Amino acid sequence: MYAIVRAGGRQEKVAVDDVLTVDKLAGEVGSTVTFPAVLVVDGDKVVSKSADLERYEVTAEILGAVKGPKINIMHYRSKTGYKRRMGHRQPYTKVKITGIKAGK
Repeated sequence: MYAIVRAGGRQEKVAVDDVLTVDKLAGEVGSTVTFPAVLVVDGDKVVSKSADLERYEVTAEILGAVKGPKINIMHYRSKTGYKRRMGHRQPYTKVKITGIKAGK
């Protein structure tokens, strides 16, 4: 069984015990978060209607905070002596999918 969930502006394909990196989430390490399902596939049965998807719940446990790769930014204007160097690392949260189940 797997599901397509909406996490941080993106859609991710997840199954139970998958570890994935999503945009930074509020919460402590070990706490549980819920993701809205966009599509659920259970064997040969595919659930995609929004009325049916409201019953499904995808839960995950927060494993910790991680940072993305370093991005170097360089601003330069010719003939003026203007140079500026900056960097950025995007914060992410690592989560482990603990369950995909039909509730309600």
